[in-house]
Amino acid sequence: MNQDIYLIGTGQTPFGEHWDKSLKNLMDEAVTAAIDDAPINALDIDFIVVSNMLGERTNDQAHLGAMASSLLPHRPPALRTEAACASGSVAIHTALSLLESGRAETILVVGVEKMTDVSPDEISAALMGAADSEKDIPSGLTFPGIFGLIANRYMHEYGLTREQLNLVSACHHANGVSNPNAQFRSAIPAEKISQSPSVADPLCLLDCSPISDGAAAVILSNKHESHIRIAASQISTDTLSITDRPTLTSFPATKDATDRALEEAEITREDIAHLETHDCFSIAAVINLEDLGFAQPGTGIRLYEEGNRDSQIAAPTVNASGGLKACGHPVGATGIKQIVDLTKQLTSSNKRYALAHNFGGAGATCCVHILENTNV
Repeated sequence: MNQDIYLIGTGQTPFGEHWDKSLKNLMDEAVTAAIDDAPINALDIDFIVVSNMLGERTNDQAHLGAMASSLLPHRPPALRTEAACASGSVAIHTALSLLESGRAETILVVGVEKMTDVSPDEISAALMGAADSEKDIPSGLTFPGIFGLIANRYMHEYGLTREQLNLVSACHHANGVSNPNAQFRSAIPAEKISQSPSVADPLCLLDCSPISDGAAAVILSNKHESHIRIAASQISTDTLSITDRPTLTSFPATKDATDRALEEAEITREDIAHLETHDCFSIAAVINLEDLGFAQPGTGIRLYEEGNRDSQIAAPTVNASGGLKACGHPVGATGIKQIVDLTKQLTSSNKRYALAHNFGGAGATCCVHILENTNV
């Protein structure tokens, strides 16, 4: 970062099915919580960035910047970002850029999505807006189908078994038990994962993150300080369609964004104590650990089998919140929710660094943030 920017307030709704709440209700709840958590009042916010992907498709509502601004008494300027499931982290990156430019001193970032008001078929079609409408959609692909292809290829190349893959969702559900904001707070035995209904072979229902409603908010400032500093923020992009990729078993955008974030923060992987990764599907969680550099290609599952890797680097915690799998995945809120959870983890553990990894599409847009606990 070009200057010190601090995270001074966080707020989140529980993720789940909120039949009785609108987009505006969810935003208001998260925003109010973030302001209450911060050492400021609403009038100190001089800009708002809103993250949302599906408002027009699922709620007949666009222009969410103006909606968010109307929640505050002084109507600060606001804008909306969209980068599929990476919308939340891109909103944070946008806010940081505005702060570095001098156009603002304190910015509210809020992500919101309400996905359960329409049918599963409508949601599947809407989410395919994150893929290539010319190359992917005409073939009948959905995102479970895309990641099913990825899982099949990974199993072919590296010998990953269905039983091994079960460990990912089982671990993340176990982590989610203690998270009061998680959509699912029940442990699931590993063998039950592959016994759930098949969705896109070899992926089953319990390999997939759920359809969710929810909102999350953070307040960033270069004027007011806290013990959590944003040490790095990097975005990388790849081809929209997987058909244009040289491999299905790695997401190069993750590698690039991670390397540049570590360089920006002037740290190494050994310094990272906590990870929140984009486990939209169980196979993605395995590949993410490899692309982030915490496991060699083909060995990401070992962190779930052994709690460590075949190197000298101590393993960080992985998705201690429950990840997308247990917490839910209201796509516009997810990247911001990861920052909220890592703030809690750093504060509780008294460790120094944590990394958030959030991608959109099949790794077409990836954003990596590194947080520093300055009290350590």
